[in-house]
Amino acid sequence: MGAREFHDGAKDGLEALEPLDPEQIESFDGLLTAMRKTAFGGRRLGEAYEVLWTMIEDPDCSVVLTLSGAMTIAKMGKIISAMIDHGMVQCVVSTGALIAHGLSESVGKTHYRHHSSMSDQELFAKGYNRVYDTLEMESNLNYVEQVVARTMKRMDQDRSLSSEILTRELGRTLAEEYDGTGILKSAYLKNVPVFIPAFTDSEMGLDIGTWAMSRDLSQVHAQLQGGSDLDVLRTILRSYPSFNPYLDLNSYASHVISAKRRGIFTIGGGVPRNWAQQVGPYIEISNTRLGLHVEPPRFQYGVRICPEPDHLGGLSGCTYQEGLSWGKFVPPEAGGRFAEVLSDATAVWPLLMVGLLERMKAKGTPRT
Repeated sequence: MGAREFHDGAKDGLEALEPLDPEQIESFDGLLTAMRKTAFGGRRLGEAYEVLWTMIEDPDCSVVLTLSGAMTIAKMGKIISAMIDHGMVQCVVSTGALIAHGLSESVGKTHYRHHSSMSDQELFAKGYNRVYDTLEMESNLNYVEQVVARTMKRMDQDRSLSSEILTRELGRTLAEEYDGTGILKSAYLKNVPVFIPAFTDSEMGLDIGTWAMSRDLSQVHAQLQGGSDLDVLRTILRSYPSFNPYLDLNSYASHVISAKRRGIFTIGGGVPRNWAQQVGPYIEISNTRLGLHVEPPRFQYGVRICPEPDHLGGLSGCTYQEGLSWGKFVPPEAGGRFAEVLSDATAVWPLLMVGLLERMKAKGTPRT
């Protein structure tokens, strides 16, 4: 083994780091920009900020926002609304629970801080549902069900439903009947589609299920005169809404393949992340099995905020590098830009958002 050579980093083209000087920072934009030249988690956050800005500033890039976790109960709902309002995202893919709890907030209901002196048995008895350190009142969700039922009553009853159709119509209800902000209200006003792949795994899914059963309830009672409530329930569970998830799948695919470039901003992971990212493989296997020759859509930009590490093997912690093997992303050598922040989104997402808004005001709004 030969003697070591002592190179100079500058001569080798390495990027120099810089001390973060708090006395020179006057804004969130300045802080996040400076963090990119630090190390560890701070550098990751600074890099995420720059990639986010690049994708929202690119007029030819359609940005997909994927959401999981109890972000609306955690009071991040207005951040989502603001991203839609300011043209930062052109499509949303979410869990149903997140949207349902956001609806609760949109119609004027309140979430409360959990006090450790209250046991979970006591919470249940008093109609409080606990999400870690925060409470959603069951009465909130019952009111949301009334909003859903009014929306369904207005719609064409013979129409095949999808989560995109339902969220758009709920957004219309919010826009026409409620003041204040709301995720679905902003999405409706900005014509941003909202998809919920696992729709039945949510309060809204249960609302639509009970709504469908209620239409046939009187008929079932007539059929089962003298029958028990259990008999009624077993029978009424055969009543289903006309819901077709493939309307969502193909509508989303059409949205993505229509874009010149694509970006994805992921909070958490789960079904929304996988469902949104599978569009490239979907088109690729369509080419193979249908004899087509369509360029599979790959995401050129990606930012992920999620505390889950990749060594656990779940999709939520999967790196963008791993996703390259599935054909979901543009390789970095071909122009792909990606950043991943292993953190609780409630701790870093607000910083990113305030920084983006500051930069937009300073440089002019990149999108409308």
